Amino acid sequence: MGLVANVIGASGLVGKELVEQLLNHNDFEKVRIFVRRNTGMLNAKLEEHINDFENPESWKNKLQGDMLFSTLGTTIKHAKTRERQYRVDFIYQFQFAKEAALNGIPCYILVSSMGADSRSKVFYSRIKGELEDAVSLLKFRRLIIFRPSILDGDRKEKRHGERIGLVISRFFTLFFLKSYRPTPVNVLVNKMIRSSLAPIDGCHIVEGSRIFSSEY
Repeated sequence: MGLVANVIGASGLVGKELVEQLLNHNDFEKVRIFVRRNTGMLNAKLEEHINDFENPESWKNKLQGDMLFSTLGTTIKHAKTRERQYRVDFIYQFQFAKEAALNGIPCYILVSSMGADSRSKVFYSRIKGELEDAVSLLKFRRLIIFRPSILDGDRKEKRHGERIGLVISRFFTLFFLKSYRPTPVNVLVNKMIRSSLAPIDGCHIVEGSRIFSSEY
């Protein structure tokens, strides 16, 4: 029997690439995604659940298998308010992580962010840090947290600030700090999957140049 992977955030930049790589990976028998609306993706291995994220009762019993990948996230531009962004970036993700742990899913893989720190004065970094702290207390056999730098991939939504950030990051990478080089989404996802399959237990944080390494 192959592995069953659960994914939240499947419609985003990282999530789409993740689902595609999981569906094409021989070790995975089923890829179960939890979304708010139909994605239009069709594959014999894909199981799509359209859910109300505000109501855990609508999805928690369906959350079964070998691992949960969390790539969910939003921006203040989309969320409109800090309260709404906090719901998406912390509450929804923590609820899924908590239910996954209660359902006996042994492995949780979280995409966080460079600079995540629950004590940060930067709102976005503080949310990410608070989520990391919270999920680290859950009873997963294997918890892997990724802290990529600015993501490099083909977004449908054009984020001008992010495009400027990519240019700046590439400059710093070329001349100064390798740890700030942009993270190609396909590289990040490949590392996530390899790490999820590795024979390593405990909590692991993967950031900077480690995302590009051939290690787990």
